[in-house]
Amino acid sequence: MTNNRFYITLVFGLLLSCFSLYAQSDRQKELEAQRQQKLREIKQINALLFTKKKEEKSAITLIEDINYKVNVRKNLIRITNEQANLLTREINANQEEITSLRTQLQELKDDYSAMVVKSYKSKSEQSKVMFLLSSRNFQQAYKRLQYIRQYRDYQKEQGEAIKVKTKELQELNIQLSKQKEDKQKLIEENRVAKRELEGELKEREALMASIKSDMSKFALQIKTKKQEADRLDKEIDRLIAEAIAASNKEAGNKSSTGKFVLTPEAKKLASSFAANKGKLGWPVSRGVIKGKFGKTRSLTDSSVEVNHSGVKIATETNAEVKAVFNGVVSSIHVMKRGNPTILIRHGDYLTIYHNLSKLYVKKGDKITTGQVIGEVFTNKITGETLLDFRIYKSNLKLNPESWLARQ
Repeated sequence: MTNNRFYITLVFGLLLSCFSLYAQSDRQKELEAQRQQKLREIKQINALLFTKKKEEKSAITLIEDINYKVNVRKNLIRITNEQANLLTREINANQEEITSLRTQLQELKDDYSAMVVKSYKSKSEQSKVMFLLSSRNFQQAYKRLQYIRQYRDYQKEQGEAIKVKTKELQELNIQLSKQKEDKQKLIEENRVAKRELEGELKEREALMASIKSDMSKFALQIKTKKQEADRLDKEIDRLIAEAIAASNKEAGNKSSTGKFVLTPEAKKLASSFAANKGKLGWPVSRGVIKGKFGKTRSLTDSSVEVNHSGVKIATETNAEVKAVFNGVVSSIHVMKRGNPTILIRHGDYLTIYHNLSKLYVKKGDKITTGQVIGEVFTNKITGETLLDFRIYKSNLKLNPESWLARQ
């Protein structure tokens, strides 16, 4: 009975240990996926933002680009550190498990050795036949026969248990060796990433110092850039209000709620669009989100607040723009001293594509997911190719990053 309790406790402990290791392994896979995504993002940043000569960019643009890469690299370092720390915990857990397995293996070997000796002595002192013949009655002989069989089976079980434990110990040692190699590799990669980060931070500091030395000049650039952004926001708000009013009038509803009144068909389309949150394809084949959604402070002048109503996606020269979902071109607009904007309606949702150089659609066109609708404008002075991409629900601004699928 005591032996049974021992083995039940042993098995239960092993199961708990396995569940813990599986959980850690899943987290490790998740972290590795995140790390690979950050590495791909840095590769994209270098390809899309740093292939042009630095002299072609303004200091403000260059600071924005470096700052973006710095933030991504910091995340990469953080994820790699977490991976290394998790591996340390897994290595420690495996070392404890190896110690435990060695103890169990030794106990099994000692137990088996004692059984072999006992069995040998039993054979030398009296034969199994004599052991059975010396029984007082048939019932006792039957019980002795059962005992002999059970003892033989137990010997076999102990032998098998030793084999299993030995194999388990060998596999755990191989796993431990691999974990140590993986940890060392992560540490080396993090050293490289930290050196690159230091260089980028120094470059950013030097640029910031050059801007502060002639702040009046750059303050005007920042102010002009903000004014242009505010003007674009107002223009898009006006276009959306007009689209809502025209749609509701056509549907025979003159209410001024600022929201689309939907037909059954439009409701179905809107529901389908909403169901694809986090799964929408990107509006360009290659791109990185350089400008995040929402309010931020200017990197070069903290007194200036910048509000992005969408995201700015840096992409390659002559990049084609693709519709992210089925819909209808609600309007096409070209601002004075600005580049074209396309609004596509998906029920009461709108996707907006600004800063285009070419248009391949017109107002009223039915659009399918992935259809090429235009090309992104490339600034000849800075070499930047930026798509301003936005998502609205009626007149409510949504964060596009939450809607786009992970690249």
